[in-house]
Amino acid sequence: MISKSHAAPMDLNEVVQWQVGVDRQRAPKRMEDSWLYGTAQFEALSDQQRHEVLWLENARDVSMFITLEQTLPPLYVGYLNTYAGKLAPEVYEYLMIFSKEEIVHTLMFQRYMKMANLPLFAPADGLFELLTQQLPKMHPVAGIICTLLIEWVAELSAMYVSQDEVVDPLTREMFRAHHVDEARHIAFARWVGESFFEQATEEDAAKMRGLMRGLMARLIPQFTYNPEIAVHASFDFPVAVDDLELIAQIRNSPANLAKNEKCFAPIYSWLSKLEVM
Repeated sequence: MISKSHAAPMDLNEVVQWQVGVDRQRAPKRMEDSWLYGTAQFEALSDQQRHEVLWLENARDVSMFITLEQTLPPLYVGYLNTYAGKLAPEVYEYLMIFSKEEIVHTLMFQRYMKMANLPLFAPADGLFELLTQQLPKMHPVAGIICTLLIEWVAELSAMYVSQDEVVDPLTREMFRAHHVDEARHIAFARWVGESFFEQATEEDAAKMRGLMRGLMARLIPQFTYNPEIAVHASFDFPVAVDDLELIAQIRNSPANLAKNEKCFAPIYSWLSKLEVM
């Protein structure tokens, strides 16, 4: 992973064909992957409103990457400083590479958001605090595993919804280019997690599983539907920000449950292997 990262580092200006621009007349994802698809609220929307919803959902997805990838470098470099001399040299080097790549990813996503004229969504409840306040106080293994879960969920979803031919070409190209680095990040963090569970005491393993279960229990519903979308819509959105009952219904709609089972199958399988789920 280290040699591949050094051999082909992402160049912000060359990673996608920025000169092509973002075509907002095209979709950023398949219509059937909309958070509202298969609900009465979706059926009540006009075609124009549905198209706007897709772009706002895409804005949330990119916003989540920005939140994660601009908080990971200080988290990981903080670990390197705190645990100086206690990490294997290859782990130290890859965490440095990891951090550098996340900074470039953040710049790429910020440029894309500006080009596409998309709003930045706030971090999901508790996510920013987890990344900036709680994880820095934990052991690096806990931080790497928790950020893996967040990053893997976001990456699985991005690739699941963005690689269809109906998708705006630059959007599709950007997520595909991002995936090249992310696949290595995920593989590294999985190795860290699996190594931990192979060596951990029963007590430590149980604590880690509890931490992972708690994070996944919040993460999947938050990712499935973000109520902030109502704030950014140009029309009277059919789901109020504070309608908790309706929000829960949408998060658990048959369409969303079926989509999540397909989309997140790799991470669910991994968590099952580790006896987390």
